Amino acid sequence: MFRSISKNVSPRLLRWIPWGVTGFLLFAALLRFSEAALGSLPVILTKALDTLSNFSAVFLGIFVEAVPFLLLGTLASGIVEVFVSRDELMRWVPQQGIGSALAGSLMGLFFPVCECGVVPFTRRLVRKGLPLSAGISLLLAAPVVNPIVIASTLAAFGAGPVFWGRIIASLLIAFLTGLVFTLAQPQEVLRSAPVIALPPVILPLESPAQTPLSQRIRQVLILAADEFFEMGRFLVLGALLAAFMQTFIPQAGLLVLGQGPVLSVFVMIALAILLSVCSTVDAFIALAFTGTFTTGSILAFLVFGPMVDIKSTLMFLRVFKPRAVLYLILLPLLMTALWMVGVNLWGGWG
Repeated sequence: MFRSISKNVSPRLLRWIPWGVTGFLLFAALLRFSEAALGSLPVILTKALDTLSNFSAVFLGIFVEAVPFLLLGTLASGIVEVFVSRDELMRWVPQQGIGSALAGSLMGLFFPVCECGVVPFTRRLVRKGLPLSAGISLLLAAPVVNPIVIASTLAAFGAGPVFWGRIIASLLIAFLTGLVFTLAQPQEVLRSAPVIALPPVILPLESPAQTPLSQRIRQVLILAADEFFEMGRFLVLGALLAAFMQTFIPQAGLLVLGQGPVLSVFVMIALAILLSVCSTVDAFIALAFTGTFTTGSILAFLVFGPMVDIKSTLMFLRVFKPRAVLYLILLPLLMTALWMVGVNLWGGWG
């Protein structure tokens, strides 16, 4: 019976379900500001509605913060697909080893996308011919090593140990993780991409110069819109999980554990995963913990959080095979933890 029902449900209808959930939570958040509605309800129902409103407010804060950058990433993905040929990409980026991983680590300076937008962007580049090692390095480094995040970190902490530590650690961890993936082939790591139907009047993507500019812009928008709704489902699910954890798991108890050079690092890594905030604003959140947490733990929050959080992990699972996702989580986690514990123990910044 369930199989017959699923056959009658359009995939596009299923695609809109997360957006319907988002609309419902927006409505719940608005109820919080209606004192007349809340005042006439029983106490238990009022508390339940207040909890739902808090949950909705946290969810919408994460979602609204991330959506513009997801849109930016999907637009960049469409532009690369339409305007950049495979030959040009292979000519610009080294194709092997250290040079490839290093180039990927620095590409965020030219493509300022955060952890949400970089996932579809990286998939498009790798399928376009970017070496896998460069794509993985870009995926992990770009959320930090881009002009917007560099400027926000500088504004929050100044040109001191935290600023330089964040940039250097992010570059090196992304570079080393990218080197690990030089041993793999794209087909071993990436899931099969969905087929996107394009208007028949548009010429093949590999000869963009022969296509009128208006048609190419239209094609960019078609590709971007389709990827936005594809990846947006996982952004919604990730934001829901992050909001649930923030609403129902007491953060005060988590912060009490954050004492000492080792434990504080793991507490701040857990907090980065829990909050799942965008890398463009996380520096100002980390600034609130200075003075009570060690420098190494602050850096762990600023380095690991943009690489791996709840919403980005779900997006990883849409793009990469499970074994690759495990490497994408564990390698940065281990390197970040070892580096930042070392900073606390031997760096003299604790």
